[in-house]
Amino acid sequence: MNTQEVAQKLVEFCREGKNVDAINELYADNIISLEQPGVPMERTEGKEGVLGKNYHWFESVSDVHSVEIYDPVVTGNFFATAMDMDVTYKNSGRMQMSEIAVYQVKDGKIVAEQFHYSM
Repeated sequence: MNTQEVAQKLVEFCREGKNVDAINELYADNIISLEQPGVPMERTEGKEGVLGKNYHWFESVSDVHSVEIYDPVVTGNFFATAMDMDVTYKNSGRMQMSEIAVYQVKDGKIVAEQFHYSM
């Protein structure tokens, strides 16, 4: 798959709530995932680590009220997508979040992802 195809497939998976399927199918084994500096799991390496990070997030959420995943913007071997979420966390209550995620693709797999959002 080229970068555009990977981007479209990731967005489709995320819109369907199939984040784990997206990781299993589209991520490289040596993926690097970066969050904002200073947050837990700021840097996660490897597909198993990213799966664990996702499971941890799902376990911390009691309700997902809405999620909107925007169409990707692709250039070269990078793409970005914006996401708006309205979720209730078990320990901190309801929160609305907006973020930009930037992905790097190599040999048809996502090798890096980085999330940008306000804290």
